[in-house]
Amino acid sequence: MTKPRETDLYPPVKAFLESQGYCVKAEVGAVDVMALRGDEDPVLVELKTGFSLALLQQGVARQAISDAVYLAVPHTGHKAIRGNLDLCKRLGLGVMTVRLRDGFVEVLADPVPYRPRKSKQRKGRLLREFARRVGDPNAGGATRAGIVTSYRQDALKCAAFLAQNGECKGAGVARATGVPNATRIMADDHYGWFERVARGVFMLTPKGHAGLAAYGTPDPADTGPAEA
Repeated sequence: MTKPRETDLYPPVKAFLESQGYCVKAEVGAVDVMALRGDEDPVLVELKTGFSLALLQQGVARQAISDAVYLAVPHTGHKAIRGNLDLCKRLGLGVMTVRLRDGFVEVLADPVPYRPRKSKQRKGRLLREFARRVGDPNAGGATRAGIVTSYRQDALKCAAFLAQNGECKGAGVARATGVPNATRIMADDHYGWFERVARGVFMLTPKGHAGLAAYGTPDPADTGPAEA
């Protein structure tokens, strides 16, 4: 299968725009595709075989000429394009995809001002995590693997208590560490650190000891507030 070229996108895009009453011409000045219809602002389309920073920069540059700027790329599935689509909306750029096997053109976004809706739920989750996390245990820009969350900090407190005191009921761990959901954390055992040895009673696994060695042993009774 040959790699698509930008010129492969032009005939379907031209036909699509002409079907809507536009007069279409290619390579007008620095613009890949220019379409005119009556007294309306020109529609400008930049053709590329895939999204790139250069394509976004070209699209933004064309907005100095017209508000109706589209980026056209080959169709590769909506999931693959989702992140770039959100960015284009934020920049006010339209997006169209071309299915090269049959020339089908789909407009995924029109060039209109984008006003992102704030998510109170996501904001609330971030604020709760910030408040619950003790100190600042991570380096900014680190990969997600191994990030110390407030949940992991609570699990480490439970692990440290078991390492010092041996097997114990979940309620006892919760009282000693100040982690109210200690029993649930040990029962769910997301990290493989805990083993249930009797009803409501847990012990630390070898992997739990390794976890303490990797992340450091916290003071199980440290329930101080997170640093601002």
